[in-house]
Amino acid sequence: MEKLTIEQITELQEQYGYKELQDWINNGLVWKLEGAIGRQAWDALGCGACMFPEEEHTDYYGNPIPSRKDVKATTRGSLLNSQLFWQAVTEGSIDLDDGEDLSE
Repeated sequence: MEKLTIEQITELQEQYGYKELQDWINNGLVWKLEGAIGRQAWDALGCGACMFPEEEHTDYYGNPIPSRKDVKATTRGSLLNSQLFWQAVTEGSIDLDDGEDLSE
């Protein structure tokens, strides 16, 4: 089975309402906003709906937020974790409604 590309994942994130959250993770903004948004991002990173960005960021307190290359392959925020999650969505193993948020 061929793994999904980042571009394919981005299209799926847009379809299911995760693109803005992924953009905020990518530019580090999510770690500077109110706690509820950071917790939502953390949940999305855990299930694979989102992934860490290519570069490391810091949170509001200066703590490092890793890049996706800094984490193990199947762990929170890794590319493989997102590939597995979105593959399951496309195969129907995970049933998402368009715009559904898994962290709620």
